[in-house]
Amino acid sequence: MDRNSYKIKKRKGLFTYLERTIRFQDDSVLGLPGRYIFRLLCAFFIGIIYVGNTHYYEKTVRKISQLEREVDALRVDYTTLKADYMFDSKQSEVAKRVAPMGLYEAPYPPLKVRLK
Repeated sequence: MDRNSYKIKKRKGLFTYLERTIRFQDDSVLGLPGRYIFRLLCAFFIGIIYVGNTHYYEKTVRKISQLEREVDALRVDYTTLKADYMFDSKQSEVAKRVAPMGLYEAPYPPLKVRLK
């Protein structure tokens, strides 16, 4: 009788495909020793992350500087509007603005009405 043996299941995946196409067991792959390929891929991946992070940082700095300019402009507008409002709300200015409507300031102080 034959011995029982396990069937080896063939895995299908990305890494299996890479192992079959690029023989890492060979002494050299593309002129490099196979043991350095993983290190080169890691360095390449870290380099891509570094470049992407640099682009993201520069974009964020540009956006921050643009927002700072907008905030400064809005601060100036707010201060100007607040000063105009404070000036227009003075009693003398209000009296000047309502004089054409026939409203005027009383020459004597208001009377108190008391109930007995």
